Amino acid sequence: MLHDMNLLQILAVLFLPGAWGQSTSGGGGVVVEAKNITLPAGSRAELPCHSPRMVWTQDRLKDRQRVVHWDVVHSSPRYSVERVLDMSPGARQRVYNGFNKGRISIPDSAFTDGNFSLVINNVVTSDTGVYTCNLHHHYCQIHQSIQIQLNVTKSARKEKRYWDGEKTVLVVLLGSAVSLPCVNRRALWRDGLQEDLQQVAHWDFQPPGVRPNKADRLVDLYASGERRDYGPTFAQRKMSVAEDAFTFGDFSLSIPDLKPEDKGLYSCHLHHHYCGLYERRIFRLTVAPALLHEPTTPPRIAFKDELEPKTEEVSADDGSPRVVNVFLPEQRGYFVQHLGYFLATFLLLAFIVFAVIVLTRRRKKRGLEYEMGRSVRRSVISGDEMALDCTELRTFNQDPLNSEYKNNLLKEREMVKECNKEFDGRM
Repeated sequence: MLHDMNLLQILAVLFLPGAWGQSTSGGGGVVVEAKNITLPAGSRAELPCHSPRMVWTQDRLKDRQRVVHWDVVHSSPRYSVERVLDMSPGARQRVYNGFNKGRISIPDSAFTDGNFSLVINNVVTSDTGVYTCNLHHHYCQIHQSIQIQLNVTKSARKEKRYWDGEKTVLVVLLGSAVSLPCVNRRALWRDGLQEDLQQVAHWDFQPPGVRPNKADRLVDLYASGERRDYGPTFAQRKMSVAEDAFTFGDFSLSIPDLKPEDKGLYSCHLHHHYCGLYERRIFRLTVAPALLHEPTTPPRIAFKDELEPKTEEVSADDGSPRVVNVFLPEQRGYFVQHLGYFLATFLLLAFIVFAVIVLTRRRKKRGLEYEMGRSVRRSVISGDEMALDCTELRTFNQDPLNSEYKNNLLKEREMVKECNKEFDGRM
């Protein structure tokens, strides 16, 4: 049980950094539960804190909630287990073997002073074996066992007591008396306590940035029915714990209408002084933005063919906020608008292509005029006659094909040759 408690405490420290500060500053207590809880603002928070062990049943003197019994295991001549005796606060000790009556006993004040040692008078060889002292507290769920090995010898020089690594070993002389020790002096084995004052439950609240030793106490609950509320936080915010908490073991804290200032660490402390019980449950509460309880009205669009919006409402039976989804139908104007965008883009591209074609043609025309002017300037350099002849030749060559010289190709070729020879001679 202690191993499980330590494991839970380690997990709590890993997942909740603030849990370590609380577990080390409060003077005891094991963290058995640690949770992160996130809820929207305005909702209701229920921080659970349950412990069946805190359900109160008064442990009267004559009940059998506390029991001690001794058992022995014999290994020879054959293996066997034997109940030696048992005892409870409201009954006399019971010895199971008639041979042991008056010879084996435990003190009558065992449940008062916590001494449950087994006394054996006139030890015999058959007493050899491993004895177990078993202490049970059924109400507090406590079970302890102590083992002692008893060996019998006939030589006084061999009497001794030692530890074999697992249990105490006693070697006693045959016919002598021996006391097998079993002592538990915890208050849990004592009577006469004010039981209603032994059980206490309280809630603490630690805002962000506040040290654990400066946490606010919210409420104290006692098994006797006494209740103490501390400060305006618990009273004004109407935080509550059930009145019958100790009847059902439910100490849950209820917080309605959450607000941002409610975030922080909440810790539930359960103390059972009579049973030696100290437990803590830590909750980190985070308040998220509030959810919309009512749908917002969508803007109205002035179209003749306007359609009514369709709404789909999802509601939960557990009282959680409703979520409303609004679906707006598409309008015809949406199609016309996109068609206008398409036509404008097309016209812009057509204008760009037309401008490129016009500029290209103008540049080609300018290039032809430049070449013709360059040829004329070269002809002028060679002289006036050459310019005249070449000009006449060009004019002659540019005459239409229907002129009078169109059928006399030989004459035209001779004139070109003469012109070329005269030009070469002058150059």
